[in-house]
Amino acid sequence: MTDSPYAARRARVIEAMNRLGGGVAIIPTAPEVPRNRDSDYPYRHDSYFYYLSGFTEPEAVVVLDSRNGQSILFCRAKNEEREIWDGYRYGPEAAREVFGFDAAYSIDELDARLPQLLANVPALFYALGASARQDEQIRGWLNTVRAQSRAGVTAPESAHDVRAILDEMRLVKDAHEIGIMARAGKISAQAHVRAMQTSRPGLREYHLEAELLYEFRRHGSQFPAYGSIVATGANACVLHYRAGDTECRDGDLCLIDAACELDGYASDITRTFPINGKFTAAQRTLYDIVLASQQAAIDATRAGARFDAPHEAAVRVLAQGMLDTGLLKTDTHGSVDDVIASKAYSRYYMHRTGHWIGMDVHDCGEYRETAPNGGERPWRALRENMVLTVEPGIYVRPAPDVDERWWNIGIRIEDDAVVTANGCTLLTRGVPVDADEIEALMRG
Repeated sequence: MTDSPYAARRARVIEAMNRLGGGVAIIPTAPEVPRNRDSDYPYRHDSYFYYLSGFTEPEAVVVLDSRNGQSILFCRAKNEEREIWDGYRYGPEAAREVFGFDAAYSIDELDARLPQLLANVPALFYALGASARQDEQIRGWLNTVRAQSRAGVTAPESAHDVRAILDEMRLVKDAHEIGIMARAGKISAQAHVRAMQTSRPGLREYHLEAELLYEFRRHGSQFPAYGSIVATGANACVLHYRAGDTECRDGDLCLIDAACELDGYASDITRTFPINGKFTAAQRTLYDIVLASQQAAIDATRAGARFDAPHEAAVRVLAQGMLDTGLLKTDTHGSVDDVIASKAYSRYYMHRTGHWIGMDVHDCGEYRETAPNGGERPWRALRENMVLTVEPGIYVRPAPDVDERWWNIGIRIEDDAVVTANGCTLLTRGVPVDADEIEALMRG
């Protein structure tokens, strides 16, 4: 994998370690997790580990040594009997060559070799507190090093959270990552199209979820990026609702927030559409408000803008829509500015307009910058090739002071946006957002 990005990322981490005085970094992958009895959950690697290795097998650790610039992989040894049961293993020798490491050893050698690597280094770089089991391993290795103090061997005198380095690296995507995310977005969009075209009264939410999952796997996705939200009628007003057995009823909306993971990278799409293929007048009114708010947020997404600029743009449109429709009363809230200042909009729009997305659907990276002179931390400025979601919504629960025509209407529209110098590029518009286009798609 000489032309892969993984070795280059490891080199960048080592450079960052050296700027902090140097040391050894330890980045383990995720453990296998039992589901019940002798059955495990489907295995998914740790994102930080995969970002530096491209390696998907369990029981593996990346070690970076800034003293000599070396990257080392510990992984499972070849074992014909286990491979018959569990599948192919690279083994250290093949993994070293294929994944571009300077050295590779069996995971069985980890406890013997780590104290040697940690001896006489100034600092340890590690995800402090991320895993009690891994913390215990680290303590054991450090105590082994300290036991040699009479021989002049020293243990690391300081520790750094390696995630602080990796979070900043992962926040700005390279061409390799954006290419995968674009393909993931395309697959997810195709799945939403299939769900819209399948929709009809009488189906259950899980029927539509099955169509999504089928389309994900049919096009090569390894997993859903998160638990699929398929919510009809009143369920669409529950933000993290999971697909259940509720019947899709004639005249109701269906909100689907679902997307796939491809080669370690997530996509994230939400669409809201009428079960019978035709918006009612009330549904269309609120839908168009949400769509206009999303467009305002998209227009505000560009390099140099603050992270909260898209949210502020969306809120202004939503607030005006709430006043225009009577969801918020003008005799109580005289203007859009009043609505925003009092946060009255949060009754119907209670979440933010976006989040980072990448290897994790809610990806790593700080949303605020360091505060000058210890004051309030400002929202960070967007940079080219950051990727975030844009997802405003309106959710109206029944209440005595709310006109019944709006009851149980839940609408969210979400796309994934790559920040560019002059705006953003949407990765997920393979499924329509315009109400007329949705109705035409469903008729077809």
